[in-house]
Amino acid sequence: MSNIYLGYHFSIEPKELGSEILIAELGEKAFESFTETENGISAFVKKDLWDENILDDIYILQSEEFKIEYTIEEIDQVNWNEEWEKNFEPIDVDGKCHVRAPFHPKTDAEFDIVIEPKMSFGTGHHETTHMMIQHLLEMDVQGLKTLDMGCGTAILAILAEMKGAQPIDAIDIDNWCYLNSIENAERNNCSHITVYEGDAALLTDKKYDLIIANINRNILLNDMQSYVDCLNSQGIILFSGFYEEDIPFIDASCTDKGLTYVKKFQRNNWVSLKYVN
Repeated sequence: MSNIYLGYHFSIEPKELGSEILIAELGEKAFESFTETENGISAFVKKDLWDENILDDIYILQSEEFKIEYTIEEIDQVNWNEEWEKNFEPIDVDGKCHVRAPFHPKTDAEFDIVIEPKMSFGTGHHETTHMMIQHLLEMDVQGLKTLDMGCGTAILAILAEMKGAQPIDAIDIDNWCYLNSIENAERNNCSHITVYEGDAALLTDKKYDLIIANINRNILLNDMQSYVDCLNSQGIILFSGFYEEDIPFIDASCTDKGLTYVKKFQRNNWVSLKYVN
């Protein structure tokens, strides 16, 4: 198999929401890497795995809610490390927590988390992660049995361990996220994180003091009962991955299941909510 790739360069309006949906849909195809651009995203697929109908059933491209245009170019021998270094920006939260790749310089932040990004999923990822980190930074999580649901790169699980939480389960349905989370936990010398590949079905008979769920509105609503069922009395649950206009839906589901609202963070219309059992 050759190393020749096709690069699809998408211009998207509105950019943030459209980029996330488009990446999710393209991820179901043979596209294997994504980088954020000024106007949207670039998506890359090996030429050997490409066919001329690859975009035919991408729903968002037919949606009247988004304006999406794209160009295609053939790229020989893609240097993915160079692409990641150009597009992955470190996350600095209140000067206390720094999330960076190995090629970024170390800072004097209290919590220095090093991850190998491997894919860049856009600013939505950074904003929701930023707010979840804010929640964790102001909490005492010492000794709390913790779940990082939809762990992605395991950033939040790693920070929770650095702050004394243990044991920690990190779960993601995506195989790449599962493997990358294991790698990142090891990279940060974490010994209390166990990573699982799967979904909320894995939560049967589990109990946690703290649940971190940075996913999206639909999955959160679908799996809310599973989260509540495995949350201990007086337990804490942190949500993110959705927009301000989604709050009434999330709050109604939480309230209906006996959770009590505590606090909200907001960044550029993205929100993160804290509840207690």
